[in-house]
Amino acid sequence: MSIITKNLVSATALAVALAAPATAQSSEVTLRSADGTVNLVGEFIDFTDNNYIIRTGLGDLRISASRVRCEGAACPQFGDTSADVMIAGSDTVGDGVMPLLLAGYASYRGAEVTQTATGNGNEFLAEMISDEGFGDPMGSYLITSSGSNDAFAGLLDESAHIGMSARRILPPEARALRDAGAGNMISTSQEHIIAVDSLVVITHPANPVRSISMDQLRGIYSGAITNWAELGGNDAPIKIFSRQADSGTKSVFDNGVFGEDVPNLPSVTQIASDNTEMAALVNADEAAIGFVGYAFQRGARALTLVNDCGLSMAPDAFSARTEEYALQRFLYLYTRDDTQDQSTTEFVNYAASEQADEVIAKAGFIDLGVDRRAQPVDGDRARQLLDPNADAYEGGIMREMLAQMIDYDRLSTTFRFRTGSQNLDPRGRLNLGRLADYLESQPAGTKLLFVGFTDDVGAFDSNRELSYRRAARVMDELRDFAGDRLNGVEMASTGFGEIAPTACNTSDNERRINRRVEVWIQSPT
Repeated sequence: MSIITKNLVSATALAVALAAPATAQSSEVTLRSADGTVNLVGEFIDFTDNNYIIRTGLGDLRISASRVRCEGAACPQFGDTSADVMIAGSDTVGDGVMPLLLAGYASYRGAEVTQTATGNGNEFLAEMISDEGFGDPMGSYLITSSGSNDAFAGLLDESAHIGMSARRILPPEARALRDAGAGNMISTSQEHIIAVDSLVVITHPANPVRSISMDQLRGIYSGAITNWAELGGNDAPIKIFSRQADSGTKSVFDNGVFGEDVPNLPSVTQIASDNTEMAALVNADEAAIGFVGYAFQRGARALTLVNDCGLSMAPDAFSARTEEYALQRFLYLYTRDDTQDQSTTEFVNYAASEQADEVIAKAGFIDLGVDRRAQPVDGDRARQLLDPNADAYEGGIMREMLAQMIDYDRLSTTFRFRTGSQNLDPRGRLNLGRLADYLESQPAGTKLLFVGFTDDVGAFDSNRELSYRRAARVMDELRDFAGDRLNGVEMASTGFGEIAPTACNTSDNERRINRRVEVWIQSPT
């Protein structure tokens, strides 16, 4: 199916079309918001002026259709809707980010946006009017939320201009789109990272278990562990909740927990349709466990994860920005090269820019901004460097690192590399711009130290030399990128090879996490 751009479908026209049939309906419906703050059940009365009217025990309530979606047989049906820009894919992005992102984009352009639920499942229409709503139409956007797989299916059959995904495109999907003339789907002009998201393993707030190892998590979701008492909790069967097979959220969870060898779910597992339902189900059952995106915890308890090397990983924003949390993922927008026009280009560029950081954070996700964290002498990393079992040679290098580390804070900006390579990955090149902007606002005399690390493949001394070269390469890249903007910042580089890993070295992804250059910062005294 080719992309068909139709005239703007206005909220008023939808309401008029509904007036007659809607009044005749009077059955129970549920009005539910994407963020879980609204969850109303009542008798459907009418849909008028872009508002649902339902009758509840509190009387007749009027709820804006831009805030909720309607669930139930009596919900109004709007028919097929199209728009200037068709956006389809992940519900994590569509429900969790898009409403606020479109509102932020409208404000950025000096426009007013009206968001209207179409009544067709998880779908809403955004109409943008210039001059804060007093000017001319600037375009319409139809957002359809389902699963990440549908992002690439929609791009392939050209029913979508923009695909929303809670995972990176898979090689077969990228090849299929390339062969269909869509271009290189992993180029920076077509693959747009808009936010970071940590998948959070959640339990009921009353559950006494506070942390869980990756091995225990594998045991639960494979059926080997069935009772909370096995984890030091109450004597109660574990109620397992998961997501549907085509969910991008489930794909990230399976990959982070099991790798390529994903077992069948235990037969007692219950499936949640989206993040909001998952959080609601877990919050309603003291024996439940599930997983949701960072923005969808809704009061549930977030468990600290312990990896197979015994390193604790808290589901916080800093860990997610550094890519050092086991269940971290990026949220993406994808576009085709052959159908990308000015409307799609301007929107995706805004979504990936610093201008969108505030609305990304407001939506409850983690923006791509630069964060700063102290490196205390009583922290986990310092304790790791004081390992009494290290041999004398490596122990000396550990103490050397500790002596430097305590004088610096760490920035969340982290650069990563392929095995044996000194070339930055695509995200690393994008990070240079963010880092330069952050450093430009720092006082003169600020000191920056680029610190290289490797995985444990290869000889120890060779790895340390490679880490030196990578750190120096990133420092030179930043100087070239920023020019004289950072003349007041003193820069140096060093490397410590394979010591102080932030992940185990037992899988390709864990080794990728360890092949990094960190950025340490010291303010002038």
